[in-house]
Amino acid sequence: MTAQEFYTSRIETLTAERKKLLQKKSIFAVLRLGSIALIIAVFYFLWSAGVAWVIAGALLLLIIFTRLVLKDIATKDAINNLSHLIKINEDELKALEGNYYHFDNGAGLNPSEHYYANDMDILGHASLYQFINRTTSEIGSRQLAAWLLAPADTDEIIKRQNAFKELKNKTAWLQQLQAYGKEQSIKIDTTKRLKAWFDSPPIFLPFKPWQWLRYVLPAIIAGVSVAAYFDAVPMQLFYAILLLYAIIAFQIDKYVSPIHEQLSKMVNELNTLSKTIKAIESENFQSPLLTQIQQQYAAGDTKASYKLSRLKKILDRLDLRYNIVISAPLNIFLLWNLQQVLDLEKWKRQYAGDSLLWFHHIGIFEALNSFTTLHFNNPQWVFPGFKEPHFFIEANNLGHPLINKNKRVNNFININNKAEIMLVTGSNMAGKSTYLRSVGINVILAMAGAPVCADVFNLSPVQLISSMRIADNLEESTSTFYAELKKLKTVIDKVNNHEHVFILLDEILRGTNSLDRHTGSAALIKQLIQQKAAAVLATHDVQLAALQNDYPENIVNYHFDVQVNNEELYFDYKLKPGVCTSLNASILMKKIGIEL
Repeated sequence: MTAQEFYTSRIETLTAERKKLLQKKSIFAVLRLGSIALIIAVFYFLWSAGVAWVIAGALLLLIIFTRLVLKDIATKDAINNLSHLIKINEDELKALEGNYYHFDNGAGLNPSEHYYANDMDILGHASLYQFINRTTSEIGSRQLAAWLLAPADTDEIIKRQNAFKELKNKTAWLQQLQAYGKEQSIKIDTTKRLKAWFDSPPIFLPFKPWQWLRYVLPAIIAGVSVAAYFDAVPMQLFYAILLLYAIIAFQIDKYVSPIHEQLSKMVNELNTLSKTIKAIESENFQSPLLTQIQQQYAAGDTKASYKLSRLKKILDRLDLRYNIVISAPLNIFLLWNLQQVLDLEKWKRQYAGDSLLWFHHIGIFEALNSFTTLHFNNPQWVFPGFKEPHFFIEANNLGHPLINKNKRVNNFININNKAEIMLVTGSNMAGKSTYLRSVGINVILAMAGAPVCADVFNLSPVQLISSMRIADNLEESTSTFYAELKKLKTVIDKVNNHEHVFILLDEILRGTNSLDRHTGSAALIKQLIQQKAAAVLATHDVQLAALQNDYPENIVNYHFDVQVNNEELYFDYKLKPGVCTSLNASILMKKIGIEL
């Protein structure tokens, strides 16, 4: 079954299920209304039979009404879940057609300076991140960006590859995790508030008497209340006890309030986290990375999902303090806030050590889901192989992942020497920059553990570094030329330190005159060869190709050309051996009205 067939089938199945649940919800609405009518009828018809009959009938119908309400809530949640799943599959059908712009683009995660992020369109609109992204939490989105912005080591890459291959067969299950995340996105701020609470000292637990006062004090007021009801003690004493307990409850609330404010409004996020973790805990995994994450959630005697559900229940109970009608009697008679905050501090003492890691691992799972979806949607792409020593790269039918497959023109690359420079010349718009980005993006995917857009792809583990799209910086009063020099200095420093880098350069030193540009470019190429650096350079300067005569073992010339017919340009975007001899700038200038 193709990805398109899978998503289409899922939409049909899920839509049918949602239709049934909507009908069920309508029936529940009628039954709830009917149960209310029956309660009224009980009072009308059974009143003459006696109060006991009325109470019994009303209680029975109230229980039925309550069950119907709970069933209705569960049905509503199921309908919402199905709606999220349907939307997920509809979005994937759009993505298969090349429309992926409804996914978050991660623009806010773009670093100000990076080895390749801006050149390779890693983040932002129409970026690689937006193309891949299926995360729902801020933690997951940052994890995905981190994987795209930094290469992993070979062992980690192999672990991720195995995880992607296994998860590809669990697409429906992954979609359910994604649907949980869409119910309530987990924010970074939630982890910050939890950490702040974890780092703060406990207020109530250190005072040991609270451990028995929490039970003794409610028992005392309960006893006094019963005694006052039977006139065993004077009412004045009862009122005095009520006043005293109200004062105690008020004083306790002053300490509880900051803790509650710190932890409030995260219950829905904890619910999302708990459901997601529970699904991970109960699934069967074989690959090392997935089993490792699963074991983290199962560490200790109690599963993480249960620990989280306990925290959620405590916070749910503590939220009752916002209801004045209920809160006042609960705090006077049961010291409600004290009970919950003691349970909170006990929970923190038992589980705070591991709980922040639970959030981190959800982020990893969301990043895994994003790359797995990439694998599922593009089964013809291959997982790269890795070879030592540095440097080696070969690829056949290599294409740019973000170009629609119906328009994409694939090429090749083959560098098997760490001191080899691939010099690509070509006319304007012939495809040089797109080729460099095709190579670069696939190297980035490979070093993240993902499949790549190629039939064959093998390389040495490497740090990609590029200089292609240089912009000035008004804030730093930096010109375009100086900005490029800063980027080239980074390249030079790395090759001088003999780091394992793969360099992509496009029209270097474009901000200076042609003589300095040629001289500087030639000098840089010679230095790269001297330092045994592997690189691909795209240039209009065909004179640089003559350097192959001096360095036949280190420079390989390739080109993109253009065919001209009746002053019309035709590009095939295919990489060819040798130096470019066709020019098109004069034709383009004539077309805009420049008289040559």
